[in-house]
Order: sequence, then structure tokens, then C-alpha cells
Amino acid sequence: MQKKVLSKSRQKKILELVSGYWRRLALAALFMILVAGANGAMAMLVKPVMDDIFIARNREMLLLIPGLAVLVFLLKGIGSFGSEYLMNYIGEKIIRYFREALYEKITEMPIAFIHREKTGALMSRITNDVNIVKGMVSTAVINVFKDFFSVIAFLCVIFYRDWQLACGAFLVLPLAFYPILIFGRRVRRFSTGTQETMADLNSFLHETFTGAKIIKIFCLEPFEITRFKEKTRLLFRLEMKKMVARALSSPVMEFLGGLGIAFIIWFGGLRVINGTSTPGIFFSFLTAVMMLYDPVKKLSGLNNTIQEGAAAATRIFDILEQEQTIEEKEDPTLLEGKAFDVEFDHVSFSYGPGEEDALKEINLKIAPGEVLALVGMSGGGKTSLVNLVPRLYDVTRGQVKIGGIDVRDLSVASLRKHISIVTQEPILFNESVRDNIRYGRMDATDREIEDAARAAYAHDFIQGFPKGFDTIIGELGSRLSGGEKQRICIARALIKDAPILILDEATSALDSEAERVVQKAMENLMKGRTSFVIAHRLSTIDYASRIILLKGGQIVEQGSHEDLMDKKGEYYKLQIMQKNTVEPDPTREE
Repeated sequence: MQKKVLSKSRQKKILELVSGYWRRLALAALFMILVAGANGAMAMLVKPVMDDIFIARNREMLLLIPGLAVLVFLLKGIGSFGSEYLMNYIGEKIIRYFREALYEKITEMPIAFIHREKTGALMSRITNDVNIVKGMVSTAVINVFKDFFSVIAFLCVIFYRDWQLACGAFLVLPLAFYPILIFGRRVRRFSTGTQETMADLNSFLHETFTGAKIIKIFCLEPFEITRFKEKTRLLFRLEMKKMVARALSSPVMEFLGGLGIAFIIWFGGLRVINGTSTPGIFFSFLTAVMMLYDPVKKLSGLNNTIQEGAAAATRIFDILEQEQTIEEKEDPTLLEGKAFDVEFDHVSFSYGPGEEDALKEINLKIAPGEVLALVGMSGGGKTSLVNLVPRLYDVTRGQVKIGGIDVRDLSVASLRKHISIVTQEPILFNESVRDNIRYGRMDATDREIEDAARAAYAHDFIQGFPKGFDTIIGELGSRLSGGEKQRICIARALIKDAPILILDEATSALDSEAERVVQKAMENLMKGRTSFVIAHRLSTIDYASRIILLKGGQIVEQGSHEDLMDKKGEYYKLQIMQKNTVEPDPTREE
């Protein structure tokens, strides 16, 4: 298992975040000093209780000392509440920072990063890992300061009461720190494995819940249940190994502490018997020592918390320090206008170093308002080509130009503001119909939303919903049919009113009736726009100004439908193949 180490630069970043709340830290430290002083006072009170009340039988002290004890416990309670509140406030603020920074980073990363990482693993960073870091920042820091001040207070009491006995007691104390180091390393190692396994489990859950319909249709519930049990079994083993390391550290330290206590009883008792000390001094000393061993023992658990937090922080910084591959120039050009041509100038593209080019030497120019259909077998490069227009990916070689300007010279925001997209799989959010359409332009009025719905042939079925445009559509639009979802996506694209449009197989998953309605909506959408239409069914692109056929990442044919049919080449073969093939429609009921 790979060892995760929190580098010095990352440690410095966390310390900078914590130190940003130095006023609250200082106030929390004062509360902790109050707690430590109260702990020391409790040990000091043991001597007058023994010598003045039980041995000397002083009635005045019998009234005074209980009152002092009440005051000490009151001050300790105030100090404990104040320190824990302030430190947890700091911890929660830092967790909020990490959550917001992670979400912002992941959202702004290129689409290649999202496709490369597991969704569940990214979710685990934001939910699980940041909570573990909170334990390190708030709980650990609270205990570090509180235990440190308590140790100082107890040391003062111990040496004040009997310095000779104190020197003997501390012969054993250094041994108590050894298990902290040994068990802490094991906890960090197993904690890293636990966090990685938990991220994998989250990803598995996301996939299986999303694909529940497929799992049921193929009767694979037992298979997925077995896979889930294997993952939980691995998580169980790692958790148990971590638990053993944590659980062993405390008993070992208690045993070593017991050796020290045994020595104190023998040596201190000998001094009382010889008359060089009093029972009050001895029991006051013993109380302070026993109270001292408690914060020392806690250091083991504290170290475990720090190691877990360090492992989680490492995983968080691995995301936050990812390099942005879609870079924007310091002074980019703003794209302005209502109509643009799009040009591919000797464009080649691959998805990664060493991978085969998905596109090879593409030379293509699309005039303003032209409808360009892209056809070809799967893997030909159609989606790769259109993904270069909004800079979801960058070219490997060559240039993509809009209005004669290389897209890499443009502001990413202004570029994408002028592009709309309707994908094969409709992407909707668990909000109202109105909010989903408004996603295309957040300042759109209700009237504009309704007009866009009419143009998308969606208005009638929306009005049939119980709450009309205010109807919540469910996760990913689960309460809608395929055609209804696609028409809402078209309405969203319409309301954006972008001059460049990408339709990525927008009707391939629909039955014939839904396809006809969606096709009409798409024709409304494409009017006056420079449009890229990726088509699975060739019968849907007769209206295209031009058709290009991609094969192996290259343009092998282009022209109008009639021209390509007359050539009787690759396009002609695809047309004949589709006409002679009966394609079962997965969404159509017999």
C-alpha cells in the first residue's frame, strides 16, 4: 500500500488556514489555561483535605475547601466549553473552506478530469475526507493545547510537592512516548487504505444506483451484492487493523504508566514511613501524577487522529493541486457577435500522450448559419470533433478558429457563452421545469421561458403537469419520458440563444413518434445558427446544408445528401445498411 505523506508545503498551508483565526485561537488558549489551572488546583487541594481535615480535623478548612472545590470545577467547566466551542468553530470554518475549494476546483477542471476520475471518489473527498481533517484541526489542536497546559500545571504541582519523588517518577515517563510513534505510523498507513476503499465504495454505490434498471433487467442483483460484500469485507479488514493499532496504544501506555505509579507508591510510602513526608503531600503528589499520565496517554490517540487527518489532507490536496490543462491567456480576447464561422485548420487530436490520434489533419470550414451533419460509425471521431469547439478539450496540433480567432486566444467564458449543446443523454436537474429551462440563461423571464417551451414543442405537456412549470422533475428528469426530457433540453438551448449549436445524437434514443416532435423542435432551434449535428439515424439529416463522413478520425466524404448518394461511397453504404436493418426501438412499446 502506497504511503501518503503530508508534505511540508501542505502542512504550512493548513497552519496558515488555522493561524488565520489567531484571535479565536488566543482566546481558546486562555480558556485552556483556565482548564489546566483548575486541574492543577484540584491536585493541590488533596494535601489540605488529607492533612488539615482528616488528620488535623480543622473545622474552618472543612467549610473553606469544599467551597474552593466548587469554584475550581465551575472554572474548569467554563474553560472547557469556551475552548471546545472556539476550536470547533475554527474546525468547521476550515472544513467549509476545503469543501468549497474542492467543489470549485472539480467544477472548473476540464471535462477530461471528470471523465478520468470516479464520481464516488470525488464525492468522498468532499464528504468523508474533509470531516477527517476537521478531527485533526479542531479535536487534535484542542487536545494538544489543553494537554500541554495540563502537563505544565501538573509538573508544577509535582515538583512543588516533592522534587526528589518527581525525579524518580520521570524515569519511566519517556518510555510512554515510544508506542505513540509505533502505533501512529500503523494508523496512518491503514487510515489511507480505509479512505481509498471508502472512496471506491462511494463510486460503486453511485454506479449501481444509477444503473439500477440495467442490473434488474439482466438479473445481476446477486452479482452486484457479491461485489459490494467484497468491498465491505476489505473495508472491514482495514478498519479492524486500524482499530487494533489504536486499541493497543492505550493499554501499552497504561502499563508503562502503571510501572511509574508502582514506583511512586513504594518510594513515596517509604518517605512517609520515614517521616520525611506527610500523607497529604504524598496523596497530593500521587493525584497530580495520575492526572498527568492521563494527558500523556491521550497523546497516543491524538497522534492517531493527526495521522488519519494527514492521510485525508493528502488526498484533498491531490485534487486541489491538480494542474488546469485548459489554460486561459492573461489577456484573452472576448468573443462578440451574433453569427460566426467555425474553422478547423489542420487539426489533430489525441486524448493523452502516447495514445493514437482520434482526429487526423482535419481541414473544415463551416459558414455562419450553416447546418453541418457529422456521420460515420462509432469511434470515427464525431464527438471528439465537436468537443474541440467549446474547448472541452484542446487540439494536439493545428487550430480551431471561431470568427477567425483561435479558440485558445479567447476568453473561455465568452467562448462558451456563444455555444449551446443538446446531448444524446438529456442532462436535467432535480428542480422545477422552469428552473431547468432557465439554466440556459439565468436572467430569463417567465414569459421568455414559456415562449422557449412553445418553440421546443414542450409547452403543452408541461401544462399537463400538476404544477405546470413549477413541477419538480426528479433526479436527472426521472419523472419524464425521453422525448419530454429532450424537448426541455432544447428549450434550455433555445433560451440561451447562442449563435453556435451542437446537437450530439439528440434523437437517437427516441421512438419514431417522439423523434418527429423533437425533430420539429430542433429545426426551430437551428434557424440562423451555425449548427453541428451528430446523427445516428441518417434519415434525420436530409435538411443539413452539408454532410461530412468521419472514419478513423479523418474526413472521407463530404457534400449534400444527394451528392453523397450519387457517389455511392461510404455514405451510400451506411444509408443502404440502415434501410436494410430493422433497428429495435428500446423506448417504443409494442
